[in-house]
Amino acid sequence: MIRFELKINNINSHSFMKKFSLICLTLLLVFACKDKPKDNTKEVAVVKTYTIEQFMGNENASANGFSADKSKVLITSNRSGVYNMYNVSAEGGEFTPITQSDSASVYGISYFPEDDRILFRMDGNGDEIFKIFMKDSNEIKRLTPEKNVRALFQGWAKDGKSFYYNSNERSAQMMDVYEMDIATFKPKLIFKNEDAMDLGGISADKNYMLLSKSITTNDSDLYLLNLKTNQKTKINETISKNTPEDFSPDEKSFYYTTDVDSEFSYLMKYNIENGTKEKVLEKDWDISAFYFTYNGKYQVLFSNEDAKSKMYVTEVATGKELNFPDIDGQAIEAASFSNDETMALLTVGSSQLPTNTYSYNIASGKYHKLTDVLNKEINPNDLVEATVVRFKSFDGLEIPAIYYEPKNATVDEKAPALVWVHGGPGGQSRQGFNSFIQYVVNHGYAVLAVNNRGSSGYGKTFYRMDDQNHGDKDLKDCIAGKDWLASQEMIDKDKIGILGGSYGGFMTMAALTSAPEEFKVGVNIFGVTNWMRTLKSIPPWWESFKDALYQEMGNPNTADSVRLKQISPLFHTENVTKPLMVLQGAQDPRVLKIESDEIVEGVKKNGVPVEYVVFEDEGHGFVKKENEIEAYGRVLKFLDKYLKDAGATNLDNTKTDSTEIK
Repeated sequence: MIRFELKINNINSHSFMKKFSLICLTLLLVFACKDKPKDNTKEVAVVKTYTIEQFMGNENASANGFSADKSKVLITSNRSGVYNMYNVSAEGGEFTPITQSDSASVYGISYFPEDDRILFRMDGNGDEIFKIFMKDSNEIKRLTPEKNVRALFQGWAKDGKSFYYNSNERSAQMMDVYEMDIATFKPKLIFKNEDAMDLGGISADKNYMLLSKSITTNDSDLYLLNLKTNQKTKINETISKNTPEDFSPDEKSFYYTTDVDSEFSYLMKYNIENGTKEKVLEKDWDISAFYFTYNGKYQVLFSNEDAKSKMYVTEVATGKELNFPDIDGQAIEAASFSNDETMALLTVGSSQLPTNTYSYNIASGKYHKLTDVLNKEINPNDLVEATVVRFKSFDGLEIPAIYYEPKNATVDEKAPALVWVHGGPGGQSRQGFNSFIQYVVNHGYAVLAVNNRGSSGYGKTFYRMDDQNHGDKDLKDCIAGKDWLASQEMIDKDKIGILGGSYGGFMTMAALTSAPEEFKVGVNIFGVTNWMRTLKSIPPWWESFKDALYQEMGNPNTADSVRLKQISPLFHTENVTKPLMVLQGAQDPRVLKIESDEIVEGVKKNGVPVEYVVFEDEGHGFVKKENEIEAYGRVLKFLDKYLKDAGATNLDNTKTDSTEIK
């Protein structure tokens, strides 16, 4: 599902690269509770506070796979302040820079299967018009067209002689499928995408392609295309969610997930020769991904269990589960395997500690730490572990949320709090590490990341509950989250704000315009404020998803426009009475800068304190460290002034501030 949210993190493997946007995966410990028990004897914890520079000094580093000889690993890291590529020995050690960009971010894809050449991608400072490049020694070559053409890597061919990618070179709205031979670097169009479908995978023998077609934001049709005969077979018989996963190693079948007659997605197998289907595995949560390693020795499955994913790796021949070592008492979020299936790259982390990468020798059980991303100046004991809580909304519906409580909060020193709203529509707040959340919690704010109705991960009924009801019942869930916070002994019930990015930014503005007395402040990070304009201006390469999005949100070209205008905060700015902060990337292709410009202009007319920060070199999400430091440091100052110390501030005499960061 394409959503108005920034996707981060990825898992790299032979067949799993195509599922880039699906998962940011973790393991173990599901903890659900009602209200936290009262603790009148809680001792005041001694917690050192850290600056935004120290928190943004945490490194974001992810592995993009082994080299052909497994001697080194390709790493993408923002240690320089901008994402660049590095390599590191498979046994650990110092990073060796491969690129040294000081402006646009560089994201590694993988080494070539048989040599040390590298594929990587770049866009124009967040405009999401990605190009694919090749680096060979000191030469960098762009492999896809330069101007206004988006290209997305979709995996290597099994023989390693070519790779697949999507591109809208032929038509701005249609992402065709190409194969590029790495001897000549000449692309070949192998699927002309006339019906706005999404690629789901290509068989190793290149005879079959899996395709999906979005029907709603939850439901999709699944097709098997015979590339030799051009015959297309529809797999599902009823309207349901159907997601292609992987072909079997013998290429006689393929696997997919579906939610037919179920709240949650389960794993199915389809026999290509006779069209028969069989259920493989069903759980009490969504099975979110499944694939085979390069030669089919292992199968890897992930399930989304209460906002935290669990990974299962099974040896196909024996059916035995592959057990990984306990590393620092943390969860193994994912494992990607070398082509010979003797080594794995493990990503290990928690809600309290950021994710690191380890190389792991399966036979010997030995592992080596490749990254060390937590800033050395930060004591991990000062950071907070998230817990899952649940509370009742206005209509009795149970709402899950991820809760972070400051360690030094007490009944005598109550903490101010924030309701945190995820992106979407249809996103999910997860139990992963977030430097920004840890930063505000470290400075004394409790955070409740609400998974309001309409969030993914809790069944299709829950997911559909906000369809064409946005800014109403989903907002009431967030208000119920505020009420839950207010009932906690450690929380100052008079100092609760709301913060969110993208769709969460819309929810922030919906709260300030339609329920203006509920929250004391709002922080809107590139949020939608005019749904009619946003839905009409979605990027052309989202054509495959546009109709489905219109079904959920409403079609701005029909009578739905009346309701869309009614829920758009831009047209109700006169209701805003509480301090507002807005942050925006000028290159954002999803939520245009004008959305934030106009909401700021409208709210200023009320004489309400408004702070506005624009980054000229960012898109839908901030990725440059200097911009993150500026953005999130400004957010804390805003919260300290208007939420934590609100009683000492005369809002009527506070000047508005509009700042553009070049």
